[in-house]
Amino acid sequence: MAVETLRGGRDGGIASGVNDTSPVALPLPDPADVARRKKIMGVVFLTLFLDLLGFGVILPVQPFYAESFGASATVVTLIGASYSLMQFICAPLWGRLSDRVGRRPVILVSIAFACVGWLILGFAQALWMFVASRLIAGFGNANLGTVQAVVADVTAPKDRAKGMGMVGAAFGLGFLFGPIIGGVFGSRYGAHVPALIAAGLAALNWFAAYFLLPESHPAEKRTAAVVVDGHGPRRSIFPLQALKEALAMPSVAPLLVMGLVFGVGFSLMEAALSLFVERQFVLPPAFGTDAGHKEAAYLSMLVLVTVGVAAVIVQGGLIRPLRARFGERSLLLGGSLLVAVGFAGTAALPFLSLPFAAMLALNVVVAAGSGVFSPSSSSLLSRSVPDDRQGAILGVGQSVASLARIIGPSMAGALLELHRSIPFALGAALLLVAAVLTRKVRDPEHM
Repeated sequence: MAVETLRGGRDGGIASGVNDTSPVALPLPDPADVARRKKIMGVVFLTLFLDLLGFGVILPVQPFYAESFGASATVVTLIGASYSLMQFICAPLWGRLSDRVGRRPVILVSIAFACVGWLILGFAQALWMFVASRLIAGFGNANLGTVQAVVADVTAPKDRAKGMGMVGAAFGLGFLFGPIIGGVFGSRYGAHVPALIAAGLAALNWFAAYFLLPESHPAEKRTAAVVVDGHGPRRSIFPLQALKEALAMPSVAPLLVMGLVFGVGFSLMEAALSLFVERQFVLPPAFGTDAGHKEAAYLSMLVLVTVGVAAVIVQGGLIRPLRARFGERSLLLGGSLLVAVGFAGTAALPFLSLPFAAMLALNVVVAAGSGVFSPSSSSLLSRSVPDDRQGAILGVGQSVASLARIIGPSMAGALLELHRSIPFALGAALLLVAAVLTRKVRDPEHM
């Protein structure tokens, strides 16, 4: 192993009465190990990008695809909640399983299930097939906690926020290019075509992961996890028990509670966004028609692309200097407040008769807030637990996020039918609560 020689030492030279100036050898990183870690991070980025690209392809057309089967706004958002229900149930399962058997097999199996779900969606002939496809895809796409665990495996704690920012950048790029593809093909050829594209992307993702992704979780750590589970306190893979175990950890509980409140508020917006755009900006003669659905899908695409661009800039380039300047706790507070401002402005749009450009500007603010909040939260959560529990606790974190996306969409459709501003106004209020809860969060380095 290469070493770096530094002169001087602390508390040296006691016997001689002078300061010790003997060389101190500090290990330098092994170049082969550094190259391996960079390769894993690159493949993880590709895997996440393809995963989120497929998800993003569906976003502009999903509500209107469901409406074509006769679904109301309430049913549309409940279908979104069913997708998140599967993620809530399965994220701890995937995460805990990855601690025991390795990250690579879990990622491969979960991608395969997502591919099947998108295929069923592309060939759906009735609403029940639509629902079934979302359940299967939700089961497969519950693997984000496992992917985050890969990032935790190959990054030092001090670089964890940067690594999680890379996860966010993959999200941003997926939301940038996915809606463009979905909006263009959906508006021209029908809503089923983006689903088939998503299935093709999932198949490509599986092959990329199979041939390029090495295992990041060493066998000795997998063995340690199995021994703990077999001969110590058993760690459950089921979401409620796993959540109970995580909430018993003082360093983890505040992050999970804050994440739940933030997630409920944010998912209210996510579930209502396309339907809000349709009701706010599609003129009455076209509203509810096939032409109106295509126009709404196009406008939703523009909003999502704007969000994607802002997210890539913030999470891909700004998160590291912002963390160095302000710290992760401050970014949680600032991110919550920015999102609250964006939601409040969106809720005011129907009363101000502002043009569509105002919607785009407000979503830049929302994307910037979410872009600093999400990687900071994931980094703090990862740094709060030991290495052998990364998959489990990050899986619980994703399960909590999925629970939030069950609660929010379950309310969003009914609230939207009362008035299209209500989901955004309630979301703004919840984001202010999340901002207050950041005071309970402690940086692991100062505990």
